[in-house]
Amino acid sequence: MRPSCVLRFALSFGCAVPLTAQVTQAEYAARRDALAKSLAGDGVTLVLGAPEPKENYQNFWQAEDFRYLTGFLEPGAALVFVRRDGVEHRLLFVQPKDPAAEVWTGERLGVAGVAPRMGLEGRDAATLRSVLDSLLAPGGALHAVGDFSSGGADVPGTAAPRTADDQFLDAVKAKHRKLKVDDATPRVLALRGRKSAAELALIRMAATVSAAAHREVLHAIAPGMAEFEVQALAEYTFRRNGADGPSYGSIVGSGPNSTTLHYDRDDRFMRDGEVVNMDMAAYYAGYSADLTRTVPVNGRFSPEQRAVYAIVREAQDAAERQVRPGASFRVLGDSALAVLKQGLATLGLIESPDASYDCGTAARASTCPQYRLYYMHAIGHPIGLDVHDVDVADRGAFVEGSVFTIEPGAYVRANTVDIIPDTPANAAFRARLAPAVRRYANIGVRIEDDYIVTAAGFDRITSDAPREMDEIEREMAVKAGPAARDSARVDAYKRLKP
Repeated sequence: MRPSCVLRFALSFGCAVPLTAQVTQAEYAARRDALAKSLAGDGVTLVLGAPEPKENYQNFWQAEDFRYLTGFLEPGAALVFVRRDGVEHRLLFVQPKDPAAEVWTGERLGVAGVAPRMGLEGRDAATLRSVLDSLLAPGGALHAVGDFSSGGADVPGTAAPRTADDQFLDAVKAKHRKLKVDDATPRVLALRGRKSAAELALIRMAATVSAAAHREVLHAIAPGMAEFEVQALAEYTFRRNGADGPSYGSIVGSGPNSTTLHYDRDDRFMRDGEVVNMDMAAYYAGYSADLTRTVPVNGRFSPEQRAVYAIVREAQDAAERQVRPGASFRVLGDSALAVLKQGLATLGLIESPDASYDCGTAARASTCPQYRLYYMHAIGHPIGLDVHDVDVADRGAFVEGSVFTIEPGAYVRANTVDIIPDTPANAAFRARLAPAVRRYANIGVRIEDDYIVTAAGFDRITSDAPREMDEIEREMAVKAGPAARDSARVDAYKRLKP
């Protein structure tokens, strides 16, 4: 299903978004109003931005919840709401103007610039703690939004690592022993679960740029090329078309690396007869896309590659057919899984769609579904300010405007037989499995697209990236250098900058 095109650029990048798409200060203010409304009674609300990087040559990325509420992209900032007797006052704490520091890290808005630009009262970030102490002295409630640890730990019996936001809040609580502290972060996440028209437009732009990069690399991929060359060309295309860069670490895995889900070393040279799995997408004006294609290194799918790819592609279609307002990730996942299980059984990689194997230990018996040897992740996830974002469907059903991925996969690792426990119960299964694993070894296929739910169904906003096998082969037959920069797109991006 093709996206609804509101404007088409001069170059052939397909459907685009309005060139004026941006989140306005009025929208940021409305988001703050919505958060304040969700917090009943008097109290203080604290929203922490991301701290200054340890070294000034490291990239700075603003905390997503803080960005959502303010659009402010400087480090070391904080937002404070104060409500007393039903009257609310809002403060934005920022780093002051400092020419000596700005020559290293760039111009700051400064305290005086906050009110005219943001419509908030500006305060010096150095005074945040003293202002909080004064506001909290009478007692009451503190609603905090930030990067707080969940309380669990990776190693049982040890304490969870404390984030910088945890440590700041720990100090505040130590000073105000009777303070009632509420983690209000989930309230912001709930607001982020419904995307505005401006957010959807920016996500569409991220998807459009991502698809352009995937099409670009198809013209270059060939045996002997390095994975990092594909990564470099894709990320060059992101930046050349106005994106901030990749929305996550680009995954370019060829041959055996195609079967590793989050392989990101990207340092192998690709060989004739292999597939390359490319999970690469752009980060555009704060919003992420997520796009994966799997293609043959030599430009032609082998029969074995076609067989695995066809199963994954059919599974994606099965999930797509379920997309509409009121559907859920569970329904999408069940539909795709039924296709994957039947396909794996047809190829001889599992004994039957519902077959299991002995995956326990001598101390604890257990069985696992056989399909899990080849498919071990979810069908998709929301996208937005984070590549793994939030959506109302996380807690129920899709609504019009929900935006998410569908990404079925099948990964045949060469050592699949070896990792199945060598137990009497598994002996016959391992023997039957071995020939099929040898035949399809090192073929890892994932196909991932981005979608927006509409009243009629959905828009697949990454549709400019070829995904049918014949279409991929035709595109790979075209050998050309990088396309010219799309000046209209880049100019639009520049206008989003303050």
